[in-house]
Amino acid sequence: MKCSALIHDNRCSQSVHSIVHDNRMFAERTFYCLNATQVEARRTDEKKPKGASGQMYQFFVEPSQIQGNRIVITGSDVNHIKNVLRMKPGEEIAVSNGTDGKEYRCGIEELLEEEIICTLRFIKEDGLELPARVTFFQGLPKADKMEFIVQKLVELGAYRIVPVALKRSVVHLDEKKAKARQARWQSIAEAAAKQSKRRIVPEVGAVCTLKEALEQTKQMDLKLIPYELSEGMMRTRKLIESAAPGQEIGVFIGPEGGFEEAEVALAMQSGFMPVTLGKRILRTETAGLTVMAWLMYQLEDSGIS
Repeated sequence: MKCSALIHDNRCSQSVHSIVHDNRMFAERTFYCLNATQVEARRTDEKKPKGASGQMYQFFVEPSQIQGNRIVITGSDVNHIKNVLRMKPGEEIAVSNGTDGKEYRCGIEELLEEEIICTLRFIKEDGLELPARVTFFQGLPKADKMEFIVQKLVELGAYRIVPVALKRSVVHLDEKKAKARQARWQSIAEAAAKQSKRRIVPEVGAVCTLKEALEQTKQMDLKLIPYELSEGMMRTRKLIESAAPGQEIGVFIGPEGGFEEAEVALAMQSGFMPVTLGKRILRTETAGLTVMAWLMYQLEDSGIS
């Protein structure tokens, strides 16, 4: 009996050892296969052109760069396409001229030293732009706030942004600094337009005075000026609801210190209607975005592209 038990124990021990050995071999083979698959996937990904990810990249060009079926891309976008996105001939990109609201789908033909030559495939007119043109006259805030305002207004659909030097503006710019800031704000507008797939690049105007700003609003159909002393949310709602396709809309936003009463009075003489944005006092960078969001909601699918 003892001998039989010993033989049984040895057989069990050998069986357990065999199972452990087989499991270990299976685990090693599985790890090797998975590791080899990951390595191969990584190699494949490294070989794959970055532009082949399925994402449609968009670039802006001047209208003169669209010549019939031939489109030429120049400037910093050349390096971005060649060395950052690593795109290849035959890949498709979207091009807009920043003015007509159209998307030009084209294929890359040649990647030259200083330009990319593309061939037009088709044109999309999908009504991505709002059916009304909304211009914001922004009381000049601090530089970082203005950059944020420009970026977000462009994303929400503003047509044009005009910085205005008002009496309570914290920042005062001389002519040289004003031009440099304008160029900076315009580049932010272009980047935001690319990111949000806009068909136009909203213009950021030169810094101007209140009088110069009001001169630009003479032909506008709807003019709003959020003002903390204004009351009646129902009036604000009705004015927002009166925004309609085809209109030119102007919105005046005060700087950090708000408007002086004389400035509001002058704007009202030019047809601006004071509105309230609610019971809470909003920062200058919040007020404009609030109005733009309301207008976007009112206009977005109003039937005219």
